[in-house]
Amino acid sequence: MFMLKTLRRVLWINRRWWQRFLLISGMLFVASILFLYFWLFHDLPDIGEIEAGLALPSTRIYDRNGQLLYEIVDLYEGSHETVTLENLPQCMVNATVATEDANFYKHPGIDLEGIVRAAWINIRGGEVQAGGSTITQQVARTLLLGDEKSERTIRRKLREMILAVQLNQNYSRNEILELYLNQTYYGNLAYGVEAASQVYFGHSAQHLSLAECAMLAGLPQTPAQYNPLTNPEAAKERQKIVLGLMVKHGYITRTQADIAANEVLVYSSAPFEILAPHFVAAVWTQLERDYGEELLSGGLEVTTTLDLGWQRTAEEIVVRQIDLLNNPIDGTPPKNAHNAALVAIDPYTGQVLTMVGSPNYFDETIDGNVNAALAFRQPGSALKPFTYAAAFDPNSDEPMTPATMILDIGTPFVTRRLESYTPSNFGLVEHGPVRIREALAGSYNIPAVVALDHVGMDSLISLTTRLGISTLTDSSRFDLSLTLGGGEVQLVELTSAYAAFTNGGQRIDPVYILDVRNKEGEILYQWKPKALGAWELDPRIAFLITDILSDEDARIPSFGRGSALSIGRPAAAKTGTTTDFRDNWTIGYTPNLVVGVWVGNADNTAMKNISGISGAGPIWNQFMRAVLLGQPELTWTPPSGLARMQVCAMSGLLPTPECPQRAWEWFLEEVVPTEKDNLYQTFVIDTRTGLLADENTPSEFRKEEVFLVLPQEARTWAAQHGIPAPPLGAVPVGENDIPVRLLSPDPYTVFQLTPFTPLETQRILLRVTTPANTVRIQYLLDGALLGEVTAYPFEMWWVLTPGEHFLQAAATLDSGETIQSEDIYFRVNSWIPPDERPISGEAE
Repeated sequence: MFMLKTLRRVLWINRRWWQRFLLISGMLFVASILFLYFWLFHDLPDIGEIEAGLALPSTRIYDRNGQLLYEIVDLYEGSHETVTLENLPQCMVNATVATEDANFYKHPGIDLEGIVRAAWINIRGGEVQAGGSTITQQVARTLLLGDEKSERTIRRKLREMILAVQLNQNYSRNEILELYLNQTYYGNLAYGVEAASQVYFGHSAQHLSLAECAMLAGLPQTPAQYNPLTNPEAAKERQKIVLGLMVKHGYITRTQADIAANEVLVYSSAPFEILAPHFVAAVWTQLERDYGEELLSGGLEVTTTLDLGWQRTAEEIVVRQIDLLNNPIDGTPPKNAHNAALVAIDPYTGQVLTMVGSPNYFDETIDGNVNAALAFRQPGSALKPFTYAAAFDPNSDEPMTPATMILDIGTPFVTRRLESYTPSNFGLVEHGPVRIREALAGSYNIPAVVALDHVGMDSLISLTTRLGISTLTDSSRFDLSLTLGGGEVQLVELTSAYAAFTNGGQRIDPVYILDVRNKEGEILYQWKPKALGAWELDPRIAFLITDILSDEDARIPSFGRGSALSIGRPAAAKTGTTTDFRDNWTIGYTPNLVVGVWVGNADNTAMKNISGISGAGPIWNQFMRAVLLGQPELTWTPPSGLARMQVCAMSGLLPTPECPQRAWEWFLEEVVPTEKDNLYQTFVIDTRTGLLADENTPSEFRKEEVFLVLPQEARTWAAQHGIPAPPLGAVPVGENDIPVRLLSPDPYTVFQLTPFTPLETQRILLRVTTPANTVRIQYLLDGALLGEVTAYPFEMWWVLTPGEHFLQAAATLDSGETIQSEDIYFRVNSWIPPDERPISGEAE
């Protein structure tokens, strides 16, 4: 006790205040140093253990029934062994250093400039967002820090920097770079540059070109985002950035960079053992996004949604159909179709049961490792059901119904770019007046564009976006051709969107994984069905679309009876074919399964004379029949709020005694037809003349006849198809209410004069719709009277005159009233000899 008191007096009581302050400060400093030392250096890995970190953790991916699809240990035998820098092209080393760590050969393992830059980003972001890590730090983090590498803390960062300095003191720069290049993840299951070269290009890393090196060097930052197999545009932009960095740091010249950027890369994979490779790659992309550190630190056990039995069935069918298309048994020329994809999804859970991305993952001649199920392709007519679904919305201004009559005849439209657009049907066939049921089931193009013009682009885009199609969100990018496939979609998203038609209007998102467990068996993730929310599509409208797409009779005019869309049980389906036969689609479903099929070429070359029904249709048909064999036949139950009524088959309105054909149709209760048919009208004919009877016609020569009275714009079509016109002088019901509208020329048309025919023969017909009581039409060109016509059909010819013109028609009625049409704009270009035309811009 005495000793303690003496010590206390010597060390504290007899000290002055500043001595006490220094003593406390010193003790705190020593304690801080000790704390900091233990905080940073306690259990700090020994850099001698770095070789142990080279062994890849094992991750196993299973199908839904526990069958192993792939075990990620070593893609290629020996490919994860160290590849020395001497066996790599110098451009791979240079591209990596320029991209990842420009000061690699100068700093002591940490780059103070990079740290300051990252600190500023983190301060602005309020959390650790950027690391400023050098190549040496990345090696230390990946190979030494184990489970700790997933932490985003200051402690982990400081420990990483300490290890980086130690590595820099004990290993040469080339040794560190070799470790980095042999362990870095490049996406698509490829660890190390040798595996990456094999996965993406199908050859050894020692044969990489400058363009290939730049592509690979850009991947480690975010492999999923820059994956050239699924996002080639983003990968190409990233490659250009890497080449730019190589120019900036003096590794290559600008000319070399430009040549490399313009080099066309051919993607292929060297074979390795894997089942459902495109699906596994998609699963792996999700795993690296959600469980990246767990994959590297210990490996995972992953159960997926895939049914391996269904997958093998799909793969066999795809290979067989592609072979048949290129070796037709009927002796017709090969169809030049080398790629196909198939996706099967549970329409209520979103679980992806099958995913075939190509006929052969390892066939470089067809870019087989490109997953066509995730590629962006034009869908052709496969978007039409969404157009009509939007048009059926009862909350729109004038909702359409399956019975709405649309004229399937040449109809001009004006695009957002103020250009004339006149869609045409497959085979250039026009069908005249058709109901939407017939138009959608038969995949007629013109009525679909009419419907989209009626409902508006924003309504269609809103619906497809709500149902999960992510590529059509900006309506300003599209025009009316969108309903015919004038935009790009992914097969997996389009198939998921179709699920809403069979599940009552619910959106589903594709699900690939059922559960994920770590190496200790602990559950990291387990899929659970989402609670059903508000529907994204009125269930009644979903039923209407399904009822049309499953209507065998309605599609007979286009596809015949017993087509590839018939599978021997209730099923709804829609095909799609794009311009020049570059894409074939068939998307279809039963009440419990939705399947999408695409056929085409990965390089977008055109196929030869095959449509969705003959290219993709047989794959869809055979797969549906195979996987549903033995399952009970299911059908769709009409939801409440629908009414079933009989209508006149031509007009879709309530039938009258004159209507010769009737049909039953479904309607939303609030949108049932209330008007009577007005297409079939009765007139009294003088049998002696065939003209309209008048008060002087004796009764024995008077006869009632029913005529099909089509709108004026369809009467040319009617005459071409032998449909008799009403007798001269007859005034059909409603004809006096027809507006004055120019039918020809089409608005915003551009005409080109030619020196090869006489100028007087280069003329156009001016046509107009008129009320029945019109007695005169005056045509005004650029505000001046061009001419007048006093007899039906009020047409006149006009010889083309160069210039920009505005045309208007003025109708004089029998009452003396004058009604004017809206102006239409068109242009006539003069002939300019080729040697006098400007190099750029428009010729004046």
